[in-house]
Amino acid sequence: MTERLIRKIGDPVLREKCQPVREVTPNIARLLDDLAATIYGGDNRAGLAAPQVGIAKRVAVLDYDGSGLIELINPVIVERSGKQSGHESCLSIPGAYGLVKRSQYVKVMTWDRQGKETFVEGRGDLAICLQHEIDHLDGVLYIDHVKPGELFSEHDSKPMDVFQMIRLSRSGSGR
Repeated sequence: MTERLIRKIGDPVLREKCQPVREVTPNIARLLDDLAATIYGGDNRAGLAAPQVGIAKRVAVLDYDGSGLIELINPVIVERSGKQSGHESCLSIPGAYGLVKRSQYVKVMTWDRQGKETFVEGRGDLAICLQHEIDHLDGVLYIDHVKPGELFSEHDSKPMDVFQMIRLSRSGSGR
């Protein structure tokens, strides 16, 4: 297990629609291990998707509350309900957080490490984390869901320009 470098806003891989995994190979298992090592290697790391470490594959991991690692391979939200709003941040967008509206409940169809189809259900914070990581696999960042005036600096809680952040992230100039 190796900690990987986290790609930052402006890196084009963060905007790619990731390719599905055809089979769980030793390389995919190593990627899952490395993603886990990377989230456990820092503070306040709830989840991480493969494009955040430069790999455009539909793979992500999360442990939003320290209760155990959830591995996602080819995840698809198959059911959702309710609405909630909360502050989100992202390892790839350091120094900012934003108010995001998400579903209160999601059911996700995914593969486990053995390539077997399984389901993960989440409510509240887990639902937010699942949606956030699956968005990464589609090239979507949380700032894409933030309205003007609802993106803030982590340093002083002052409003930031979400449109400037989106432009930066799409231009590929933020490495």
